[in-house]
Amino acid sequence: MMGEDYFLLIKELCVQFGTFVAVDHVNLAVKNGETRVIIGPNGAGKTTLLDLITGKTKATSGTIEFNGHQLIGKSTSHICRNYCVGRKFQGPNVFGELTVQENMKLALMGGKSFFQCLFQKNTSEEENRIRRALEAVNLLEYEGIRAASLSHGQKQWLEIGMVILQDAQLVVLDEPTAGMTAEETYKTGEMIKKNLADKTVLVIEHDMDFVRQIAETVTVLHHGKVLAEGTFEEVENNPKVVQVYLKQEEEA
Repeated sequence: MMGEDYFLLIKELCVQFGTFVAVDHVNLAVKNGETRVIIGPNGAGKTTLLDLITGKTKATSGTIEFNGHQLIGKSTSHICRNYCVGRKFQGPNVFGELTVQENMKLALMGGKSFFQCLFQKNTSEEENRIRRALEAVNLLEYEGIRAASLSHGQKQWLEIGMVILQDAQLVVLDEPTAGMTAEETYKTGEMIKKNLADKTVLVIEHDMDFVRQIAETVTVLHHGKVLAEGTFEEVENNPKVVQVYLKQEEEA
């Protein structure tokens, strides 16, 4: 698992809440520019793993190294600002009363205060960056409307656009297609493949068609442990994965 090609290297990562072990000695190695999808039943530890990587939750033990930097013990803001890690949380997380363009402006100027972001005039280069990012997520024609007026899927796209605009080197997406139609889900996969092709991308997802569409490697978590890992086809045909996860998803 060791090697210079690995951009994100997690070793023996554990987190325990009281007597409950949410993440149990997880090892994960993700290459630079790879799109890795993490799947597993509810309660498998998927979102907790993302929380650990982005500094939202403190690890009990283990290490997380990203691009040569140790992330354990660092705050969320420090990790985002200094190590170029961007995250989209589960469900839309945008400012509904602000316009689409204003939401993008906040993402672009994330190191400044809320009022500085809103009242400071963008440079022409910043305006161009915002427009390119909005075009990438099919929202350029909506830039002047309030984010609250967007459909659920469009709000998800807006947040993806905000992550794209931040030019993060590690992009973490927690169920980016939750609540989307099949058509929106497919378009989201194409957005990710086209606009994040040069980034290291870590995705949690339940939609197996979407996983098949974007994943280079799939990691399966179960009870906080890595159950299996491989290509989509390898994971799809793994008897253990079928038993504990895929069969449940089909029944659901």
